[in-house]
Amino acid sequence: SVSRTTKSTNQKMIRSGARLARLPLRNLASGAATYYAPRGLLQSNGMLQQHVPLQTTQVRYRSTPINTVVMFVPQQEAWIVERMGKFHRILEPGLNVLLPIVDRVKYVQSLKEIAIDVPKQSAITSDNVTLSIDGVLYLRILDPYRASYGVEDPEFAITQLAQTTMRSELGKMSLDKVFRERESLNISIVESINKASEAWGISCLRYEIRDIKLPSRVHEAMQMQVEAERRKRAAILESEGVRAADINVAEGKRQSRILASEAQKQEEINRANGEAAAIMALADARAKSLRIVAESLSTEHGRSAASLSVAEKYVVAFEKLAKQNNTLIVPSTASDVTSMVAQAMQIYNNLSGKTAAAAAHQHQDSDAATTMLNESSIQLDPLPSSFDSQHPSDGGSKSNSIK
Repeated sequence: SVSRTTKSTNQKMIRSGARLARLPLRNLASGAATYYAPRGLLQSNGMLQQHVPLQTTQVRYRSTPINTVVMFVPQQEAWIVERMGKFHRILEPGLNVLLPIVDRVKYVQSLKEIAIDVPKQSAITSDNVTLSIDGVLYLRILDPYRASYGVEDPEFAITQLAQTTMRSELGKMSLDKVFRERESLNISIVESINKASEAWGISCLRYEIRDIKLPSRVHEAMQMQVEAERRKRAAILESEGVRAADINVAEGKRQSRILASEAQKQEEINRANGEAAAIMALADARAKSLRIVAESLSTEHGRSAASLSVAEKYVVAFEKLAKQNNTLIVPSTASDVTSMVAQAMQIYNNLSGKTAAAAAHQHQDSDAATTMLNESSIQLDPLPSSFDSQHPSDGGSKSNSIK
């Protein structure tokens, strides 16, 4: 009898726990109702009874309004109405009228965009790196009927689907690719979720990875890699700076040499132009002087003046020759200077009797006079000779030369 009493008591507790599981608890802050199963039930196992905790699943629903016959549905909401436990219709925003007792608002679905926090989870990449990753999912209900009757808890189902899809997509990618192609990873997760949630009347708009946590060793290795990459970039930038500086210096030297050569070229051109101008000026002056001399020689007084000038140059030439210590002047008539001048005048008179054009070359007369004097002079050899007063010879052969 004791055993039968204990068994009946356990059955009553189980039935009471089942009733507790069906009782809705209002959550006024979030507007959702949560159903809870009992934490522990007496489970009969032969003669031994023990408390065995049961796994419970938290299922959330939005609180449903009470039927007041006249119902006002807010904008961007859809109310699912059941009549005597069967789907009847979907109330649109605005004024709606329901039958009392037989009609009941079963589900309230929001048609706005909903943000769902996807809990943090572990995933393994293709290169066997374990990541801890979480994200945010944005979705919208397109069909309130299928969202109400197609799945028990749409939010929980979408969250679980997002987690499994994220683990699947991360397993196809390496760690470096996860960081480089985060946008493509988000798009792949959205496409996979939409394929599964189409039957529930829910559309996933986008998925954003919020945080990626790496193991400490992997994080240290990545930090070392980043530092090495920065040192490499610094070395490259420094070498490029040195290269640019060398190029600038070489380009500066090249430009300076080009400018110096151009300046030297212009200087030589200017010098040549100056010399040419000087030569032309001298030639013009010489031609003008010869023209004046020719005009002067055409008169009697001019010829006399020219004769006097030739005689003076003749004497000056003798004076220059007499100043040299190794030259001895021996004129043919050394005792008669007058005859020497007369001879020079005779040479000039013979030349002046020719054409007037020859008068322009009167400088040749002085050259001829100088040549005549040179022919009559004797240049002594620096070797001892009979003409050297300091070293008289013994009457031997005389060493002299005629200049």
